[in-house]
Amino acid sequence: MPTPTTARRRSTGPSIQDVALLAGVSAQTVSRVANGAPSVRPVTRDRVLDAMGKLGYSPNRVARALRSGHFGTIGLLAHAFDRTGEAGITEAVLEAAELEDYTVTLIHVGTPGAADWQHAARRLSQRAVDGLVIIRAEESAPETLALPPGLPVVASYSRLVGRYPAVAADQVQGVRDAVEHLLALGHRTVHHVAGPVGSEPALSRLAAWRGRLLEAGVTPPPPWPGDWTPQAGYAAGRHVAADPDVTAVLCANDETAFGLLRALHEHGRRVPEDVSVVGFDGIRLSEYSVPPLTTVEQDFHRMGRELVELLLVQIRGDGAPGLEPVMVPTRLVVRASTAPPPR
Repeated sequence: MPTPTTARRRSTGPSIQDVALLAGVSAQTVSRVANGAPSVRPVTRDRVLDAMGKLGYSPNRVARALRSGHFGTIGLLAHAFDRTGEAGITEAVLEAAELEDYTVTLIHVGTPGAADWQHAARRLSQRAVDGLVIIRAEESAPETLALPPGLPVVASYSRLVGRYPAVAADQVQGVRDAVEHLLALGHRTVHHVAGPVGSEPALSRLAAWRGRLLEAGVTPPPPWPGDWTPQAGYAAGRHVAADPDVTAVLCANDETAFGLLRALHEHGRRVPEDVSVVGFDGIRLSEYSVPPLTTVEQDFHRMGRELVELLLVQIRGDGAPGLEPVMVPTRLVVRASTAPPPR
């Protein structure tokens, strides 16, 4: 019959004393190895690590955090993790954090409204995190997002850029490249299916589209409203199909472009023979649409890695990053959905 001590160990796992006994060292030495202290001889460290592996011992991260003040955890705050930008950046943050031996706690914001962002910030104060990544807090101003004082923070795609260290894609250059590509093909103007009115990236793309046309001496036509979805592109596509003067369309994102392509196909308008179409984001599916979509590719993985690096600089006390955003270049990928306009 197991003794109370044996039963307790079976239920809680091996202890630091068990590791010390198997490795032939003191519990203090095991503790130093677990905490990464440099004062342990390599041969001793290897013996302790081998004992940890054999016993399945895992150091108590909470206890270590109480001693060191660090939890080894990053918080990631976002509204819609299934959207293209959030999904791509989140995947990259998870990968980069794992390489640095950090875990990531995802904190979901129910709606894009400022009240829900404030609620999420209050929930954050109850989480054991060393720093925070914020993605696209579009309707929350810095003064209304009450974060724990002294918490390292980085941001992307939000109004918090300029308040905290940030990473952003060069959306302006991406849009300019797309518009220049279509004008160089001979199109007299470029129409635009926009993103949501309250979205910073959408507004940035809209302004860059208008600005580049004006530079070319072209009066920008009225944009069609959108919301990042294929449905918005499909609705705009019906208007495009009914107007033979429309020969080139820049969509706010790839999913909108997919909806536009379907509407044009259903109404007998050929792409690119009758209408050229360009998307934005460079998602994997863009290469496999019919025809393959010309698009502005964003490097979401690089953005995620840059966010983690900026955050760890603050967490580790290696310096204070500047507030000028780290700008990640975009790239125009030309495929079969663009061509000169019909004669």
